[in-house]
Amino acid sequence: MESPTPGTLHHSDSICEIHKVVVGPVDNNVFVVRCRQTGDAVLIDAANEHDLLLEMCQRLGVRTVIETHGHWDHIQAVPAVRDAGYEVGVTAADADMLESYDYVIEDESVIEVGRLRLHALATPGHTPGSMCFRLDHAPVLFSGDTLFPGGPGNTTFPGGDFDTIISSIDTRLFTLDAQTLVLPGHGDDTTVGAERPHLAEWVDRGW
Repeated sequence: MESPTPGTLHHSDSICEIHKVVVGPVDNNVFVVRCRQTGDAVLIDAANEHDLLLEMCQRLGVRTVIETHGHWDHIQAVPAVRDAGYEVGVTAADADMLESYDYVIEDESVIEVGRLRLHALATPGHTPGSMCFRLDHAPVLFSGDTLFPGGPGNTTFPGGDFDTIISSIDTRLFTLDAQTLVLPGHGDDTTVGAERPHLAEWVDRGW
């Protein structure tokens, strides 16, 4: 099925489309993963600008919304998307950061998107319940605020812990294939292979 909104298309292959928009005062990346065979899709992080996100949801066939973590800048549009009938999933450890949600995402949960599968990877450290999502059929990782080009996410907020985020990155993310495309919650794409050699540098600098 052809994409109804080609202007937002960020990455695609014969089976999958990944759409991206940047929203809100701190330039949050919001992604929609869409199965090209069925037209079903999932939205990752209902961050802000709910009118824009609802339009994407309607045009791209979004069936559910999943949150990488519960920080304010990633959840501002959650009430609006829930009011529009979309269920929202978040981890239990971050659930109390949201006013409301519909289901809990656990480590190793599988989110079905048509014929696609997103695998949840618990990566605490930025928040206690931070979660990344790995696309099953292609080397793509949605890293939220856990991993960025140049290092881990900020751990100075309440509930953050530097040693924990380093362990999450090392044991959960850097075990993935070097070619894995990393799509973070802010900023530019990177790859596991580009970031993995710098882990010791991040530990030495302490952030």
